[in-house]
Amino acid sequence: MKIDVLTLFPEMFAPVLSTSIIGRAIQNGILTINVYNIRDFAKNKHKQVDDYPYGGGHGMILAPQPLFDAIGHVLSGSNGYKSTVILMSPQGKVLNQEVARQLSQESHIVVVCGHYEGIDQRVIDRFVDLEISIGDYILTGGEIPAMVLIDCVARLVPGVLGNPESVKNESFSRGLLEYPQYTRPQEYEGYTVPEVLLSGNHREIERWRMKESLRNTFIKRPDLINEAELSPHEKELLREIRQELGVL
Repeated sequence: MKIDVLTLFPEMFAPVLSTSIIGRAIQNGILTINVYNIRDFAKNKHKQVDDYPYGGGHGMILAPQPLFDAIGHVLSGSNGYKSTVILMSPQGKVLNQEVARQLSQESHIVVVCGHYEGIDQRVIDRFVDLEISIGDYILTGGEIPAMVLIDCVARLVPGVLGNPESVKNESFSRGLLEYPQYTRPQEYEGYTVPEVLLSGNHREIERWRMKESLRNTFIKRPDLINEAELSPHEKELLREIRQELGVL
């Protein structure tokens, strides 16, 4: 997968793209991530990329010329692959695991980081395929949301994670939260590992994990329970949980 990022602050991305899973995927050639400074495409003497909004108002707007040229430049290097241009925006569709899964199947993604009071609407009309938000709150710019998007999407690209099976039971992968996890030692500071995990009975362990996944979701994110498509076995486990919690 190729990801091109357009930003006013390219230096913010270096630590994220050079470490951990993302860094290794880039080194191994699984991901190609390029970061472009929007100012480099400004044609005016002072490399100014913003201007006052028509109609008055507070703040500044990213002007169309630098972004038209910047996006056009990265699209010209797509080598014939279909490109998806994404604007990080508080007005966008909220990022979730399903959105990330769909984007992980793309060959080329262009991520535009908004800033100031927004970008000229003509850029959106001409280029943007999808606006994405990471939540219903406002940040100073699109750089941090872009990093979140890249991390969320990239780890789903085949080969990025060493063990592809590791994503299957993660929170939100099935619409439910993940079950609790434990490692050695068996007892620490008076806290112990559930006996079922030490039993070697794989059938009972699987049942426990399924039930605790449902319990976690029911307690922490009941909205997800209401949306999940549960199997008859999962519905029975959920009834058990309700009884144990005294919720009928």
